This record gives sequence, C-alpha cells and structure tokens, in this order.
Amino acid sequence: MSNNAGKAIGAILVGAAIGAGIGVLFAPDKGSKTRGKIKDGYDKSKDELKDKFNSLADTLKMKAQKTKLDLEATFDDLVANVDDKTEDVIATLENKLADLKKAAAAAKK
Repeated sequence: MSNNAGKAIGAILVGAAIGAGIGVLFAPDKGSKTRGKIKDGYDKSKDELKDKFNSLADTLKMKAQKTKLDLEATFDDLVANVDDKTEDVIATLENKLADLKKAAAAAKK
C-alpha cells in the first residue's frame, strides 16, 4: 500500500474516532439516537474506507497488468533481436566456411 493511501486511511479512522467522541460529548439527543448517529457515522466511514481500498486495489491491478504487458513486449523484442543476431552469425559463419573452402581448394592446386 502506498504511503499516501496509508496516511489517508489513517486520517479517516482518526477523524471518525474524533467525530464520534465529540458527538457523544455534545449530544443533545437521547442515548439511543446518539448511538444511532455513531453507528451511521461508523457505517459511512467503513463504506468510504472500503471504496478507497477497492479503488486502490483496482489501480494496483491495472498497473500490474500494464507492467506485465510491457515485460512481455520487451521479452518479444529481445527474442526478435536474438533471432536477427543468430541469423547474422550463421551468415557470417557460412561466408567464413566458403572462404576457407576456397582457400583450401587454392592451396591444393
């Protein structure tokens, strides 16, 4: 989890706890109403936290998928480059072999 996301989650939790505490201290309503408000605030904070977590998870999945595609593209380029180099090496060796055969034939004469 990134540092900023961790700070945001921590800030939400601290804000919810402080809000609940202040609400209890200054509540003009009955206890049952106050408890309902606290529960609603808790539920709202929980839903916000869940949404942020899901958003972060989706972002990480997209980044992982992009990284995977980039890695596959790089690997494909590397394989293609190796294939090209292999063909160059084979062509060079074939030319050297032909030169050696000519030299051997000239040496026999």
